[in-house]
Amino acid sequence: MNLKLLAALPCALIACTGNAPADATAQDAAPGAAKPFTETVVADFDSPWAMAFLPDGRMLVTEKKGEMLLVSADGKRKQVVATIPVDSAGQGALMDVVLAPDFAKSQRVYFSYSAADGGGKGVILARGRLRPDGGGGERLGEIEELFRATPFVEGNGHYSGRIAFSPDGKYLFFTNGERQKFTPAQDPKATLGKVLRLTLDGKPAPGNPLAARGFRPEIWSYGHRNLLGIAFDARGNLWEQEMGPKGGDEVNLIRPGLNYGWPNASNGSHYDGRDIPDHRAGDGYEPPKVSWNPVISPGGLMIYSGRMFPQWQGDAFIGGLSSQSLVRVDIDGTEARKGDQWPMNARIRDVEQGPDGAIWVIEDGDDGSQGRLIKLTAQQPGR
Repeated sequence: MNLKLLAALPCALIACTGNAPADATAQDAAPGAAKPFTETVVADFDSPWAMAFLPDGRMLVTEKKGEMLLVSADGKRKQVVATIPVDSAGQGALMDVVLAPDFAKSQRVYFSYSAADGGGKGVILARGRLRPDGGGGERLGEIEELFRATPFVEGNGHYSGRIAFSPDGKYLFFTNGERQKFTPAQDPKATLGKVLRLTLDGKPAPGNPLAARGFRPEIWSYGHRNLLGIAFDARGNLWEQEMGPKGGDEVNLIRPGLNYGWPNASNGSHYDGRDIPDHRAGDGYEPPKVSWNPVISPGGLMIYSGRMFPQWQGDAFIGGLSSQSLVRVDIDGTEARKGDQWPMNARIRDVEQGPDGAIWVIEDGDDGSQGRLIKLTAQQPGR
């Protein structure tokens, strides 16, 4: 049996295109419950992937085809500030975009994208500077590649490519998916299926926990599948979410040096119905804090810290792709449990917190439709 084919085909048909079971909802969600927020459509995009807020309220938005746009706070004005030569087949895209910790001074923007090179494909970490273009607008210049996944392999899936900076601003965490190849997630010589800890210049960060054991010096944790969200909470805990196989989508608390099990342990199963051993005590694999079966197909992760929804401070918000939902996870210290799941009637690719504490979501738009940017604000009394 070709395991690589089994991995690639079902993800294309199920987890990545929205053909999940109709009951793909959180166990303790209240079906049909009124949403506790008002939705306002702000703008439309062509298959958007991620967004980041500038200090002045404007936004950077990436699109699958390779364009990065600078968008006014009201969504009415857009300018292409960079066009990146991505390989956008399958799950390929211009992916994450995150401001440097010292953006106010450096104007640096970090981003990731999928590329083809030498017969293989992989995810690349890069950065540039946002500068005036001389014509009243801005452009992203001084673009430089910082890091590329190792190795580049065939296929169009599981790039991951999410970015988060450590709370002290000294280090960058970067996710590399296992590219639907299973075993690289456990391979110490591959960055695939790993969370990486890098310097701001893309070099291995000093003190990474596995280098002394023969792992590549960038690796922070391993045994991951398709890591599509990573974020720090206010206490400095690093949270990550990833797509499982048939079932078994996960939220993990990332600890240095730990093995999270894929493909040897999962709370899901192979797409042909064969079992994968569940995480169990003493197996050497770190279990997820939360898992879903049926899946939600997680597409983005944000830890909320705003004032608009004080009841949710410290909680995680996840965009649901095949589940077409916005998912909330209750976080309490180093523990987590399922919270709400609200139907959004579209694949949600990314979720971010705005400057005023509003929650912003981006629809995937990968089904040929326009992906909308939607602002979620607190319901007014009496509505």
